[in-house]
Amino acid sequence: MAEADDLALLRLVQWLSPAFPTGAFAYSHGLEQAIASGDVRDEEGFAAWLADILDYGAGWNDAVLLACGLRGEPLDALADLARALAGSAERLRETTEQGSAFGRALAEMTGRKAAASEPLPVALARSGRELGLPVERIIAVFLHSFASNLVSAGVRFIPLGQSAGQRVLAEQHLRIAGIAARAASAGRGDLASSAFRAEMQAMAHETLDVRIFKT
Repeated sequence: MAEADDLALLRLVQWLSPAFPTGAFAYSHGLEQAIASGDVRDEEGFAAWLADILDYGAGWNDAVLLACGLRGEPLDALADLARALAGSAERLRETTEQGSAFGRALAEMTGRKAAASEPLPVALARSGRELGLPVERIIAVFLHSFASNLVSAGVRFIPLGQSAGQRVLAEQHLRIAGIAARAASAGRGDLASSAFRAEMQAMAHETLDVRIFKT
């Protein structure tokens, strides 16, 4: 059983690694606009921005959606809910394009038929059900991947040094573990977002004159 769990964990880590072709490197989740507007300027400001996204924004909601899907709730309904929760066109684009890319890559790797286009947490829930891993563990790895992608964007664009980026990521470990533990037993009634400034930055990014990232 331990060996099976190890193999399942390795499969999950592969799916959520930077090497898996979801194109996550192309999205900044509004961070580019936050930098352009001066809201994020340094390591401290970036750490606070990232913590808020995890606690009060898409980090929490995606964790809950993933948990619901892993526990067996209907995925089509969760996909519709995930789309409705996207606060802007760019948020919707980010989650649906990454979810579609995830499904295509997994289908090409396994030879299975690709699932219909779904937001990323729902697409991961569909495939994650077969892993047999604890829901909390899958959520933690998912959130770490999400945070890692944003740290990569911050290192490139703020810019931060590599060491500073790793410090910011390490600071989120306890937070990620706590969110995963709470989300594992959370339901649709626990979905909530209060990261209003980040949502407005995502909207403003749609008309940013010069853009490096898609979102």
